[in-house]
Amino acid sequence: MIIIFFFQNKTIASIHIFVMTMMFGLIVLFVSMVFFGEYNTFDDDAKIIQKRHIKNQKETIVFDTQRVLKFIEYMYNKRNISQDEEILKSQILNAIEQLYARPDGTGYIFIYDFNGVVLSDPVQTENIGKNLYNIEDSNGVKVIKDLITVSRQKDGGFVEYVWLKPTTGSLSPKVSYSQSFKPWGWMIGTGVYLDDIEKSIAKQRRALKTKLNKYMIDIIFLLSILFTFGMMGIILANNILKREIDTFTNFFQKASTSHLLIDKKEISLLEFKNMVSYINDMVAMIRKREETLTELNTSLETKVEAKTKDLNEKNKLLTKEKNFSNSLVEAQDSFIKHSIHEINTPLSVIMTHIDLFKLKEGDNRYLSKIEAASKIIANIYEDLSYMVKKDRFAYKKEMVNMSKFLLERIDFFYEIAKGNKHAIIPKIEQEMYVYMSPEKLQRIIDNNLSNAIKFANRGTSVEILLREKNSQIALSFITQSPKIRDTKAIFEAFNRENDVKGGFGLGLEIVHSICQKENIHIDLTSNDTQTIFTYTFKKES
Repeated sequence: MIIIFFFQNKTIASIHIFVMTMMFGLIVLFVSMVFFGEYNTFDDDAKIIQKRHIKNQKETIVFDTQRVLKFIEYMYNKRNISQDEEILKSQILNAIEQLYARPDGTGYIFIYDFNGVVLSDPVQTENIGKNLYNIEDSNGVKVIKDLITVSRQKDGGFVEYVWLKPTTGSLSPKVSYSQSFKPWGWMIGTGVYLDDIEKSIAKQRRALKTKLNKYMIDIIFLLSILFTFGMMGIILANNILKREIDTFTNFFQKASTSHLLIDKKEISLLEFKNMVSYINDMVAMIRKREETLTELNTSLETKVEAKTKDLNEKNKLLTKEKNFSNSLVEAQDSFIKHSIHEINTPLSVIMTHIDLFKLKEGDNRYLSKIEAASKIIANIYEDLSYMVKKDRFAYKKEMVNMSKFLLERIDFFYEIAKGNKHAIIPKIEQEMYVYMSPEKLQRIIDNNLSNAIKFANRGTSVEILLREKNSQIALSFITQSPKIRDTKAIFEAFNRENDVKGGFGLGLEIVHSICQKENIHIDLTSNDTQTIFTYTFKKES
C-alpha cells in the first residue's frame, strides 16, 4: 500500500523515468568501468595500421617496378642496332633475376609478354615459357590477365589476389603492381604478401576477445540482478496501469453502443484524470458527427452513382477514339513502308536502262541530267529507307576500307556534280579502315556529298579530304558556299538556311543521329567564303 501511495497522482512518465533511470544508471556505471580502457578504438587502430602498412608496401613495389622499367628503357635506348635483339632481351632478363632473386623467394620481379607467356620468374622457373594468361586464383581472379591490363594504363596499376607464398608453401593474400614496356610488349611487375600484418592484428584481437569474455560473464551476472529488480518495478507499474486502463476499456466498450461519460473519481493517475474531460467532450462530438455523416452519406451515394455512370460513358468514348488513332498510325506507317518499296523498283529500272543506253550509245548530255536526277532520288530513297528501318533493324558492323568506299561513293555522285557545274577533288590517304555498318557510313558520306554539291557556289570545286589525324581518321567536305548562320540548327530535320536552294531535308539529321550513336565527332566551321564539315572516326588497324 505504501508503494501504491507513493505513485498516487504521479505521471506515467515519472514512473517509467524512475525505474529506467535506476536500471540504466547501474548498467552504465558497470559497463563504463569495464570497457573504458579496454575496447576504445582497437578496430580503428588496426585498420589505420593495416592501411599504413599496405600503403608503404605499395610504394615499395611501385619504386622497385619503375626502377627495373627505367633499367630496361636505358638498355633499350643505348642498344647497338646491329645487335641481335633477342640476345639483348636475354641479357636484361638475366641481369634483373640476379638483382632481385632473394633467398626467401619474395620481392622478386616477374616479367610476362602481353600474351601471358612467362619470360622471367626466379621463384617458379619451371613456368618460364608457359602461357598463364587465363590462370585464376582461388577467388576467381584472372591474375596475369588483370596485371597485363592494368600495366598498359598510363601509370600502371595494382591487382589484389591470392598466391602461393614461397616461405610458407601456402596461399596468402598478395598485392602486385605492374607497368608495361610497350616496345617489346612486356609486362613488368612485383608484389608483396599482406598476411604478416593480418596475423599480428588477429593475435591482438584474440587476446582482447579472451579478456572481453571474462568481462561478459561479469556483465551477465550483474544484468541478472538488474533484471530481477527491473521486472519487479515493471510488474508494479503494469498493475497500476492495468487498473486504470481497464476503467477506460470498459467505458469505450459501453460507449460504442450507448452515450456514456467517464466519472473522474474512478481514475487515480494524473494524466488519465486530465484525459477524462477531453474523452467526454470527444464522445459528445463523435455522436453529433455520426448523425451529420449519416445524412452526408445518403447524399453522397446518390451523387457517386450519377458521377460513375457519367464517367463510364466518357471512358467508352475515349476507348473508341484511342482505337481509331492507333489504326490511323498503323495505316500511315504501312503506307510509308509500301511507298518506299514501290519507289525502289522503277528507280532500279531507270538506273539500269541508263547504264545500258550509255554502253550502247555513249554519253548524252540529256541522259546525264536524267542520271543525275535519278541518283538524287536514289539518295532520298536510301534516307527514307534508313529512317523506316533504323528502329526495327540492327545494321551489322564490319571492317570497312574507308578509302575504297569513299572513292566508290564519289564515283556515284560524279554525274550529279557534273550537272551542277562542280568538280569533285578527292585527296584520300590509302588503307584507312573503320569498324562500322557500311549502310550507316554510306548515309554519312552520301548526305554530305549531296549537300556539298547542292549548296556549293556554281562553278566551284568540292574538295574531299580523308587523312589520319592524331591516330584517328578525319573525313572533311570543303565547299565554297554561303555562310551557315546557325551551325547547330543545321542538323535539325528540314532546317532551311535560305529560300532559294531550300532546306537540308532529313540528310543531316540522319547524319547527326548516326554520329551520336557511333561516337563520331562532328566539327562544322563556316564563314563568308568557305564551309567545312569534318567527321572524326576511330581508326582500326
